[in-house]
Amino acid sequence: MINRTMIRIRVVQVLFAYFSSNTENPKLGEKNLVNSFRDTYDLYFQLLLLAVEITRLAQNKIELGKSKYLPTQEELYPNTRFAENSFIQQLQDNIDLSFHLKENKAISWTDYPDVVAELYKQIQQEDFYKAYMEADVVSYAEDKAVWRKIFSKVIDNNPIVEETLENINIYWPSDLSAVCSFVVKTIKRFDAEKGANQELLPMFADHEDEEFALHIFRDTIQNHDQYKALIDEHTKNWDVDRLAFMDIVIMLVALAEIMSVPTIPVNVTLNEYMEIAKEYSTEKSAAFINGVLDDIVKRLKNEKKLMKAVLL
Repeated sequence: MINRTMIRIRVVQVLFAYFSSNTENPKLGEKNLVNSFRDTYDLYFQLLLLAVEITRLAQNKIELGKSKYLPTQEELYPNTRFAENSFIQQLQDNIDLSFHLKENKAISWTDYPDVVAELYKQIQQEDFYKAYMEADVVSYAEDKAVWRKIFSKVIDNNPIVEETLENINIYWPSDLSAVCSFVVKTIKRFDAEKGANQELLPMFADHEDEEFALHIFRDTIQNHDQYKALIDEHTKNWDVDRLAFMDIVIMLVALAEIMSVPTIPVNVTLNEYMEIAKEYSTEKSAAFINGVLDDIVKRLKNEKKLMKAVLL
């Protein structure tokens, strides 16, 4: 689930905190990195649980309406389509989800009933929801489709969701869009015939991704002085003290990847860290970082210090 782009972002974030704290405990930094990946994976389950909790609220509202002393016709004969969504019923019984929630009791929406209620209200206002509720008949595929739309159109980039997630974990708001996309991918993969045994996404697609994360993290720390000297030399016309510290960290990690991961083309690495700079540093950072790294790469190429093909 956690892809290379997310890995690079998290390594930069954790190393930014590591270098800012002036610590000399790489093992602690590494532990923080591993824990941050677990936190991202927990967000995946937190969002899956959110779908269950919103549906549970819809079910409770229906039961509450029926139990009124003088219920209206609509309350007596409610449209239960959303509350009885077949995909959510399957998700609620999912063995992987149940196991993860049992293992991590912190994954919960119990403290945020107002957020669940507000999201349900927002969902009900969407045209796609109204069309779903008014359709003559819906299939399992349509039950899945409505929830794919809910995650992509309502939950993703939702300020209320982002604020709530930040209260739980500082990394979660920046992970929201990516993890929402993985939830949508998960919904697409669901098969009614698999029932409760439907597999959810693993933390990493393969072991190599986890090793990649640890490798560039360790290499950045181990070769910090060497990479920093390269950066200093190629920014000597700049006031280095005025450079954004995030820019320096991004370049350090990029150099670690360029120098120590021969299987990844240099242009891929440069593009990835340019995008990180656009998102997490200043407006001019991407072009600046690209220029500095490109100069360093050309020098390393001329000195035959690279283990892979580089941009010409």
